[in-house]
Amino acid sequence: MRVLRTATALAVTASFVLVAGCSGDEPADPSPEPSGTEGSATASAAGDGDAVTVVTHDSFAVPDDVLAAFEEESGLEVTFVQPGDAGTLVNQLILTKDAPLGDVVFGVDNTFASRAIDEGVFAEYESAAPAAADAAEYAVADSQALTAIDYSDVCLNYDIGWFEETGAEVPATLGHLADPQYNGVLSVTNPATSSPGLAFLLATVAEFGEDGWEDYWRTLVDNDVRVTSSWSDTYFVDFSAPNYGGDYPVVLSYASSPPSEVVDGEPTTAAMLDTCFRQVEYAGLLEGAENPEGGQAVIDWMLSDDFQASVPENMYVYPVSSQVEVPAEWAEFAPLADAPHTMDPEVISANREAWIESWTEIVLD
Repeated sequence: MRVLRTATALAVTASFVLVAGCSGDEPADPSPEPSGTEGSATASAAGDGDAVTVVTHDSFAVPDDVLAAFEEESGLEVTFVQPGDAGTLVNQLILTKDAPLGDVVFGVDNTFASRAIDEGVFAEYESAAPAAADAAEYAVADSQALTAIDYSDVCLNYDIGWFEETGAEVPATLGHLADPQYNGVLSVTNPATSSPGLAFLLATVAEFGEDGWEDYWRTLVDNDVRVTSSWSDTYFVDFSAPNYGGDYPVVLSYASSPPSEVVDGEPTTAAMLDTCFRQVEYAGLLEGAENPEGGQAVIDWMLSDDFQASVPENMYVYPVSSQVEVPAEWAEFAPLADAPHTMDPEVISANREAWIESWTEIVLD
């Protein structure tokens, strides 16, 4: 699916080939050398001595030393192609499936997974890396086309200081935000252009059901909800938190965002954990890849201890590996939701376009 992901990703330029696209999804900093995976494609690719191309979203970030160690061990030269955010990424994968942009993809999330699988974008691959058993917990049902790499909770975040200064009660649930007292406080992202925006839309469908979610959004419109095209606009521009100074004290982001906003040891923001949708990001081998062995090696590397350990502080999401410890401050400032909203990828696939169309008519027309 982070929070300073977008900002930090700009620093990860070595060996990257950037392709024009829109940004705006999800968070991004450091960590060390790869453990490798015995008997995996990492070892088998070492003899190829050729290039492998990873297609990913524009918020991907990995430390230079972790990447360099993988290239040295595998004998592969890794190039990254970044067409845009998660939604743009899937669109490009489908449009180019007969002439794929690379060998392997990272960043397809559970809101788009079934669409890409149904379009025949991926070749099946089952990793033998140690963390593969943990990744299986998040597998797409009846498919080996995608391997889970990380997960996170898309949640509303709020500016602690704003609520303290105004004396307003912090809205704990989605339903609370329909109250007129919260007029003009909320900024979210468009589900048609933003992966977090789509996750939030799905959270409202899961919370209020087919008979209630549209009316809920009508109340948000009456409450002057603001909609942007990207996560970065909502978070970096609109958020009233001290680091940004915008006009909206409640914004759409991640449960893992608040550690980035700690000032002098004190939190300035917090996540509303009853508003969350669980987002999972996957890697997948592209059908028709020029270097499928190299693509398999990349997937194994992404499940290695070193890559997994780098995930929290670089992409502000949780690694799937149970062997990797997340930063200590996350326990205090970035707890996961106890009961996040979830939805079967097949249900998402069957209804996504209709839900987005209805949302657009209600909110933007």
